[in-house]
Order: sequence, then C-alpha cells, then structure tokens
Amino acid sequence: MRIVWISFLLFYSLSLTGKDICMQKNDSLDVEKLKKKPELFYDSLEVKASRHKLTKWLYDWVICSVNKTDSIDLLSYEYYKTFENKTIGSITIKSLDVFGPDFNDTAKITNIWIEKSANKLHSKSNLYVIRKNLWIKQGQLLDPNLVMDNERLLRSLPYLKDVRIIIKPREFNDDMVDILILTKDVFSLGVSGNLGGINKGELGIYDKNILGVGHEIGTKLFAHTGKTPHIGFEAYYAVNNVQGNFVNFSTGYANNYLREGFFVSFDRDFLRPQSVYAGGLTVLRNFRSERINLNDQVMSEYPLNYIFLDSWYGRRLKLGINTNDSRFQMTLAGRVRYTSFYDRPQSDINSNQFFANSTFYLGSLSFSQRSYVRDYRVYSYGITEDIPKGYLHELVFGFDHNEFGDRLYSHLFLSSGNLFKRKPFYFYTSFGLGSFWKPNGLEQGMADLKINFISPLFVVWNVQARQFIKLNYTLGINRFEIEDLLLRNSDGIRGFGSRIGKGKQRLTMNVENVFFQKRSILNFQTAFFSFFDVGIVGPAEESIFRQNYYAGLGLGLRIRNENLIFKTIQIRLAYYPNHPSDVSSIGFILDEVSKNRFYTFQPRGPEPLRFE
Repeated sequence: MRIVWISFLLFYSLSLTGKDICMQKNDSLDVEKLKKKPELFYDSLEVKASRHKLTKWLYDWVICSVNKTDSIDLLSYEYYKTFENKTIGSITIKSLDVFGPDFNDTAKITNIWIEKSANKLHSKSNLYVIRKNLWIKQGQLLDPNLVMDNERLLRSLPYLKDVRIIIKPREFNDDMVDILILTKDVFSLGVSGNLGGINKGELGIYDKNILGVGHEIGTKLFAHTGKTPHIGFEAYYAVNNVQGNFVNFSTGYANNYLREGFFVSFDRDFLRPQSVYAGGLTVLRNFRSERINLNDQVMSEYPLNYIFLDSWYGRRLKLGINTNDSRFQMTLAGRVRYTSFYDRPQSDINSNQFFANSTFYLGSLSFSQRSYVRDYRVYSYGITEDIPKGYLHELVFGFDHNEFGDRLYSHLFLSSGNLFKRKPFYFYTSFGLGSFWKPNGLEQGMADLKINFISPLFVVWNVQARQFIKLNYTLGINRFEIEDLLLRNSDGIRGFGSRIGKGKQRLTMNVENVFFQKRSILNFQTAFFSFFDVGIVGPAEESIFRQNYYAGLGLGLRIRNENLIFKTIQIRLAYYPNHPSDVSSIGFILDEVSKNRFYTFQPRGPEPLRFE
C-alpha cells in the first residue's frame, strides 16, 4: 500500500509545480517549512521513494530525469532577455575545428591523428557565409526573440553542427553589449550507399559545404542487373541563402533505371514570425519515371513522360489581430501547379485520372504561432535541438482545371504542439479534412489524424532514455482505384515491405524506446532501441477493426557521429507475426537513416492534403 501511495505522490507532484526539482536530502521538516519551501516536500519524497525499487525508478523518471543532463549550456530566452534593448556594439564570429574543441573549451585540441587529419582536410565555413545568415546587426537594439531565431536558423544550416550566441556587456557602458557567435562545423564530405538485394545497389558521394562557402554538390551511381540502363547516375547542386536574400537554389539531373530528367528550384520560407513574404518556383521535367514525384505511393509500370511546374507566393497580413503576441503570424498565399503528360498509361475518367493533365489553382489563409524549446537527445546525440511549440491552422481553397472535368477543392488543417503547459514532455496533434468537389459529389477526399508523444529524458539502469509514441488514422473518401494506403516502412511498420496489405483506410501505432549510451568511440555515439509497430489497413466502407492487422517488433542499434555529415547507421532485427506472403517473418536490416524531423508550425504554400 505504501508503494502505491508514494507512486501516487510522484505523479501528482507534476501538477503541483512547473519545475523538476532534484535537491539534496534534508531530514528536518515541518509543515511551515513545506509551505514556504515546497522543494522540501521533494526531499522527503526522495527519501521515501528510495526504500523501494519501483518508487525509486518512478522518482527518477518523474522528478529528476530532466535535470540529469550532460554539461550542455542551453542559453535560454531569459538569458537574452536581461540584455533587451541594449545596443549591439560588435559581432564577432569564431568558427571551431570539427574535432577537438567544444563550446565549453574552445582551445581544446584533439590528440587522435585521424581527427587531426580530418581537421586539416576540412574547409571551415567562410565567415562571410555565416554573416549573410545573420538578422542581428551592429547598432541594432538587442531583441531576445530575434537572437533566439537567428541562433536556430544558423543551427538548421546543413554544414553547421551547433551554434552558440554569447552576449558580453561592454565595460564602462551599461547600454551597449558585444556579441560572440561560436559555430562548429560538421565534416561536410560524406558517402552514402544502399544494397537492395543481389541485383541492385547505389553508391554516392557528396559535400554539404564546398570549400567552406555553403554550397552543396553530390552525385550517386545506380546499378541494376534486370533494368536498363544497368549503370546510371544522378547529380545535384544547391546553394543555401543566395546573396543573403534567404532564397535557396537547387538543381539536379538523373539518368538511371528509376528515372531520367532534371529539375530547377528556388524557394524562400517564412523563416520567422516577422517574415513578410515567402515563395517558390520549381520546374521538373521527367522524360522517364515510374512516379510523379519521389514521395508518391502510386507507381506506374508504364514510363511517365511529363513536365511539372509549381509556383507559389505568400505574404504576411497585418490586420490588427493578436497584436500583443510577437510570435503570431497570419498569412495569405496562392499557388499554381501545372502538369502536362507527353506519355502515360491509358487514362480515362473511371480509372487512371491520377495521371491527368491539369492546372491547379490554390489559395490559403493560415494562422500560426510558434516558439521553440531547446533540448537534447531527442533525435540527436547530444547537440542542441529546437523543438517547436505553438499551432498552425490553415484553410485552403482551390480550383482544378482538369481534362476530365473541372472541380473545386477545399481542406481544413489544424495542428497544435505542447498542449500541456509546464510539462517536461512534447505532445503534437494534427487533424486534416479535405476533398475535391464535383457536381456528382466528393472525389479524392480524405481525413487524417496524427498524435505524437515524446517523453522527457528518464533514467533506466543509469542510462538516459526516451519513449516515442505515434498514432495515425487516415481515411480515404472516394479515392481513385490506383490510390492505396500501405504499411511500408515510415508509413506504418518499419522494415515492412509488403504491398499486399493495402486499402483506403489505415490505423497505425508506433512505440519506440531509445536508450542513449554514455560511452563513445572516436565520438561515435550509440543508442539501443526497441520498437513495437502495429497497423490495420482495409476498405474505407467497413470498420477498420474488422480488417487484417499486421505488426512488427524488435530491437536495434543506432550509431551516430554528430561531427560527420553521414546519416545514422542502423542495425535492426525485427519479427513480423501474421505476415503476408511477400514478407518474411524475420527481418534483419543494416542501413542508413536520415535524422527525424520535428513537426513544424511554419506557414507554407497551399497544397492539397497528402494521401500517403
């Protein structure tokens, strides 16, 4: 009974205070002291909880988990707030070597010969490249929100591992401060590869920061014994923030067994709530392809030959709404998408309208509010991570001038993150409902609900860990016959490659526990993980719970060096009960995985909800 009572106190304690308190023991307690110093309650609770293994583990998880962190100095908004409205006197940028120094000891030197050689081979980011990504300027009054946003922007650049902006008060002048920006590059040269059985594979090389000027280049070779061309390639070139205008440029060409074609793209995002405008332009010309784009679930056995043009423009509106919230943004945006096929499968109004010639006009009105929480060991291995919180609500209308009949489009999308204030975990939920409209009813409609939960760091057997839970339900409404929801990989069950389990309705749940290991070898961090995925898929007209379910569970190991541009190496062993005939019951995979991205509340160009 005592264990139950202490367990209840542990969980109830989170509702008493917004802070996680982990104090030294103090045996002298009385009621008045508890009223004045509630942290004494936690001291007493720790003593009682330590008498039982279960309650001690609960105490560590609920009360102390967040404070048991590495010595990473996460400068907070409150820190920058103390210098608000002081004049910025100077801005100094110091770029650290990839290997050796860190933000706690900038003079540290590595003694490992391979890391010394890598430092000499690597070209540090040019200081001009850093400066052109600065919103803060000399002579400005310091705005803590602007400093926070600028640090986050720098940290999002593909060639920077981490960034710190440090403010120093000016001697003999209390109204002026100097700013020191510490940046740490990643080793920008990387290789990638994939072996898809004995008959196909790919190998690539890329550089995310050519000669330190912030440009990217990459190329990849493809081989397939059963498809032509047997040997092919693809290459791309990209520039981040062209001429300091925060416009990104990219272009590429491919000729391999998957596709032949090229693309050119310009885009500018709403990078912060004060951004006035954003937009983009993409030209895609595929002479031969099995998909309309790389993310499409729909594949065509007949080679597609088409041109795709996409342009959008958005602008911030100032209508006197919510003027007291500097993080609030209201935007109006428009988009035009043009698709024209030169060669495609036999297309008609009853079957393959998916490959229709069309000009699609879209407009949106969105309301967003966003700020960021700094944490670590969420998707990365010790570097600072910016977790968004806030909301994004958008209303989209469109008109599709389609060869098989004009139709209207509309959708409502609502999303919110960290609904529970002063809680040390992350919670995201979104809901989208939309459809095309024709005189005879709805077409290609859908509803989609997502719930994501990320636990605080907790300690298990003296190892820091997190739990990730995802729940997703998608329902198709009068979708085309060629469109199906699958349970493959990131869409449902990881490592599950089946195309038998498909339908117009899908329910999935993914649970993962990640255990971050303390020790590293040559800065290679490791994390063990366990997972359980379950998915149900079937026709839209029947109850989802009457359909066949599929599941996957297993263990794995991830290896990551945050100093390198390489993707995370993953070794995974999975068991698939009740598996379909095109999937084995046991799956062993050694592959590369990209770092997961956080949900975002950034306004965007209008586009239809994705049925995938």
